[in-house]
Amino acid sequence: MFRTLLNAALLLPAFAFAAPARPTAPILPHAFAGWTEISSASAEPAPADAAVLAEDGLAQFEVAIYASGANRLTIHAFRFHDATGAYGAFTFFRQPGSRDEAIGRGGAVSGNHFLAWNGATVLDATFAHPVSNAKSTLTALAALPPQIYGADAVAPSLPNYLPKAQLDAASIRYAIGPAAFAQSGSAVPAQDVDFSQDAEVVTALYGPRGAQGTLTLILYPTPQIAARHLAAIARSSSLQAKQSGPLVAAISGSLAPQDAKKILDAIRFNDLVTINRPEGYVSEAAKLAALLLGIAALTAILIGASLLVALLLGGGRALVRRMQGKPASAVTEEEFISLNLSR
Repeated sequence: MFRTLLNAALLLPAFAFAAPARPTAPILPHAFAGWTEISSASAEPAPADAAVLAEDGLAQFEVAIYASGANRLTIHAFRFHDATGAYGAFTFFRQPGSRDEAIGRGGAVSGNHFLAWNGATVLDATFAHPVSNAKSTLTALAALPPQIYGADAVAPSLPNYLPKAQLDAASIRYAIGPAAFAQSGSAVPAQDVDFSQDAEVVTALYGPRGAQGTLTLILYPTPQIAARHLAAIARSSSLQAKQSGPLVAAISGSLAPQDAKKILDAIRFNDLVTINRPEGYVSEAAKLAALLLGIAALTAILIGASLLVALLLGGGRALVRRMQGKPASAVTEEEFISLNLSR
């Protein structure tokens, strides 16, 4: 009984002072850059997209319509847990033939349709009528959602291994699960990729239109795991494939064999090391405060060490004098030198 009451007494302050859960902040503002919201809704994504978005870690989804004069702008906003999920969704929604545009960390444009991702947010925007300042409008919008820092803000490194020559950038698709991979157009069987091994995949088209090949790059945690899956891919298909460290590359399609070989030969794994601050962004004021605290701590340590040394030396001398039968302090002693001149 006493133990039960003690546990209750210990837990009561935690419940009493626990902060209530804060509601999720909206992704989209009520107005921005001359556009005013006229309707909004917290809806569910399209059923056909739900599985892919779940793999990417969708945390929040909103739809809003904005007005600027007679023009209308419809925006679908997606918020994910990290930059990896946002980038994967961005490549999933990017339309074939779109052109790259510098909006946020990445953007794509196809007619009046704009797609952008920044941090953990993806914006899918469609203008009812063309506008001359569409890029600046969406750049301003992409900068509004709260940014993420630390490891969650790091984009996937795997797409950096795609060779640049003959690459169709609008065709890049990034997947961390079978649902997104099934939409990528890769000829590698999903069971041979084996996402249970923490695999991540990027696919892209290469070569001229009408004679393109699909390159599939798979990144595994270790070269040993990659070697096992390369053997499985070679057994179950006739694809040209190779391994470079933890990377497995396979190419299929209508590319000439010599062109396919050049693309595979251009793939080299480099052990890139990215150093992230797990605590996130550190402001200059926080750095200065940490420096001053460090200086104060060092000063206190030096003062303490000096006092300790003084105590040891003084106390040791006093102890020796007491052992010799003398007073601990020599202040009261009259010490003088005498010369024996009697002879």
